[in-house]
Amino acid sequence: MNQVTAWRNGVVTAYAGSGLVFASWVSRIPAIRDDLGLTPGQVGLILLSMSLGSFISVAISGLVVLRLGSKLTSRLGSIIQTVGVIIMGLGATVFSEPLVVGAGLVIVGLGTGSWNTASNIEGAAVERALGRHIMPRLHGSFSIGTVAGAGLGALAAALHVPVAIHLSVIAVAVCVAVLIGTGHYQADRLGSSRTTVDLGDSGAVPGTGPIPLVTAGTAETGSAQRAAADKQAGQAKIAAAWRDPRTLLLGALVLGLGLAEGAAGDWVALAMVDGYDSTAAIGAVGYGIFVSAMTIGRFAGTVVLDKYGRVIVLRVGAALAVIGLGLFVFAPSPAIALAALVFWGLGSALGFPVAMSAASDDPEHAAARVSVVSTVGYGAFLGGPPLLGLLAEHVGVLHSLLAVLLMLVIAFFLTPVVRRPKYLDEAATRPTRDSVES
Repeated sequence: MNQVTAWRNGVVTAYAGSGLVFASWVSRIPAIRDDLGLTPGQVGLILLSMSLGSFISVAISGLVVLRLGSKLTSRLGSIIQTVGVIIMGLGATVFSEPLVVGAGLVIVGLGTGSWNTASNIEGAAVERALGRHIMPRLHGSFSIGTVAGAGLGALAAALHVPVAIHLSVIAVAVCVAVLIGTGHYQADRLGSSRTTVDLGDSGAVPGTGPIPLVTAGTAETGSAQRAAADKQAGQAKIAAAWRDPRTLLLGALVLGLGLAEGAAGDWVALAMVDGYDSTAAIGAVGYGIFVSAMTIGRFAGTVVLDKYGRVIVLRVGAALAVIGLGLFVFAPSPAIALAALVFWGLGSALGFPVAMSAASDDPEHAAARVSVVSTVGYGAFLGGPPLLGLLAEHVGVLHSLLAVLLMLVIAFFLTPVVRRPKYLDEAATRPTRDSVES
């Protein structure tokens, strides 16, 4: 196994592990809700605690990665997440105390936000190193983890396995796997060969072939002056990314598509239970259907993206998500609602990974822009669903999802922003006559 393959596999492990832990937790939300006797609004407030931790973590994750590197950031994030999951599980099962559950979820959010941002930066670097699209498959690995987590969650719910035992075992196993897998990360070393600031700055243009790996001793590591200059330059790049119009529009795009994915994770199981009088196990199965469809969409995404391009594929996906979510809300029976989850999952599959790829189109600014889009995307993914709980207090869980539907419609009209910028093609050595004629 060569270095790039081992690197890619390490990133896959991080994505899959994150999905496994996330789905394991959300698949047990109905059980936690029942054990603690919570209303939808109270569930939303507990979910908001995780979002609080995630917002803090993601907001500073770009600077954290610049200072610590994506390898150490991922490792620390997975350890912090594991501690939070254990506390949350004990709060639900042993102490029966919502405040303990909320405190655990704040810690989970702190670990998850930085870990996922580091994974996106590392994934974008792998994609450029290989010279081909792999971000949809990396996010597909996250989806595979969620499928496994939803399946194990449904089984644990059916067997009445205590939440604390179930979630703690999953979190510890994932943490060990991530600690091993991140040993193959290379973005920090590639960055140190030219600048410790831009972890995605490989110098490669997608499609031009793999890039060489460098040794850690290539750059001078003992210069405090250089480190300070690199830190300042990194902060300047992140600030510039927050002012870049295309980056902000990409953030708005994932705001809708990330919310669609996050809302499914947090509310599909409860929507099946409360809206369609299903059991908790069927609710977990519903979430499993959603993430299974999303997984298929992400692994098929590389083929359709290469054939049809980002804009068309993402536009069709957004339309499918709108249809699926609308049908789920207004389905006349549980069976049709479950079928609608297939369309919702397929349609939501490629929004986040394609936006990550689009944000990293320019290698010079890839890390900073990916960090910004990740911040907005994970903010929607983790922050939007808790707010739906407050809305659900007044209109019910099912009808609260209409707010997500509105955001998906907006995302549909923003899909052209993922098109590769013309200035990058003009700067490339290959001819651009075909694109001009078209």
